[in-house]
Amino acid sequence: MPVPDVASALAPLTTLRLGGPARRVVEATSAAAVVEAVRDADAAGEPLLLLGGGSNVVVADEGWPGTVVRVASTGREVLRRPDGSVLLTVEAGEEWDDVVAAAVADDLGGLECLSGIPGRTGATPVQNVGAYGVEVADLLVDVDLYDRGAGAVRAHVPAAELGLGYRTSVLKGRDDAVVLRVRFALPGDAASAPIRYPELARALGVQPGARVPAAAARGAVLGLRRGKGMVLDADDHDTWSAGSFFTNPVLAEADVPDGAPRFPAGPGMAKVPAAWLIEQAGFRRGHPGPGGRAARSGQHVLARTHRGGATAADLLALAREVRDGVREAFDITLGAEPVLVACAL
Repeated sequence: MPVPDVASALAPLTTLRLGGPARRVVEATSAAAVVEAVRDADAAGEPLLLLGGGSNVVVADEGWPGTVVRVASTGREVLRRPDGSVLLTVEAGEEWDDVVAAAVADDLGGLECLSGIPGRTGATPVQNVGAYGVEVADLLVDVDLYDRGAGAVRAHVPAAELGLGYRTSVLKGRDDAVVLRVRFALPGDAASAPIRYPELARALGVQPGARVPAAAARGAVLGLRRGKGMVLDADDHDTWSAGSFFTNPVLAEADVPDGAPRFPAGPGMAKVPAAWLIEQAGFRRGHPGPGGRAARSGQHVLARTHRGGATAADLLALAREVRDGVREAFDITLGAEPVLVACAL
């Protein structure tokens, strides 16, 4: 059974520590409880917001005028297949970095480049979470969903049906399908995925394409993320963020600004680092917004951080300043990566 009315305050349930209250918060500690809570809200005609770790959301100061279902289901299963590979099944409410750490501890490589990413597992296919050259799409087999329109659970929905792309899927921005559990295929050995990201290869002292012990890759990834303020620390306001606030724009090759780094993104297309555009537009790390209550991270120009006493409006004003500055400098409009709940840029 879901546990009703944990608390109405949403700010403590997000990594930004921002946002107003909900009318009601229900914590659902199993897949069945998630389904029951969603069905109850739908039957009551309540506006519904699904929340996991709160790491990729900005909640309006006005809060949410209905029910929030906090997905807190737990459980992992490792199944070794005849070919030596492993099928890893994870409940949606498992903390993502705990899943990665457990896989590495079990000598299972493949997920280690996704270390240190906050949030819960159910959100990873929605966002097609990725870092350091690896994306969830590389490993995802299928998901179990609750289809709100049909009022039924759909088991084993293949990854190919989810429209996985750069930080997106057909699930993103929709509220009619609720992820209940996720399955990944791992190679079954203790070696990392091929090291594709040059910065990570340098940190490990290997050439791009090499495989290293998964534990070594995880350690290097965590070190790089800490150096950018991207590992959550309750005592460090520079980590009170929603991670990278802007996605890297994908542009036609002809539209890439002169001198900009670029990465292949399909025929005739290139992905340009949003961080480069922001810095070239004149924005620097640590620059505060009005009153200094929200600021750009002192370690990572892509992150907007909560310095204490801020509102969601403060944070969004700072994000708009950056978006508008990049648009003026390059005629490129950056898109927000977090989900904006009852608010907009």
